Amino acid sequence: MSDHFRKLAHTVSSWVGTPAAFALSVFAIIVWAFTGPLFGFSDTWQLVINTSTTIITFLIVFLIQNTQNRDARAIHLKLDELIYATTSARNELIDTEDLSDEELDKLHKHYVEMKKNSEENIDKINELKKKE
Repeated sequence: MSDHFRKLAHTVSSWVGTPAAFALSVFAIIVWAFTGPLFGFSDTWQLVINTSTTIITFLIVFLIQNTQNRDARAIHLKLDELIYATTSARNELIDTEDLSDEELDKLHKHYVEMKKNSEENIDKINELKKKE
């Protein structure tokens, strides 16, 4: 069952992002708008578009979220493999997606500080090169 859902979610997510899907949506709105005079712009006429778009949006959200979760997980696994395979990389960074927000903030501050130090070192090197 989950494999069928995965395939369905991937197919729908891929299709929803195409120009054809957008064109179909625009066409549906145009057809709905042109039928307004036929139905006297009634409450039922408005309810049809509201209900159908709400249901479609509700279902698509879950399919797209499933696809995004799988993609993010695959990317994390690939990054973990690269970290593990790179001898100079810190293996503590494997599975950082499982850290708490506070731990991620602390790690982010650490890298901001590293960047700042590296920029300062580059500036010093450039100054030394200018003096030579």
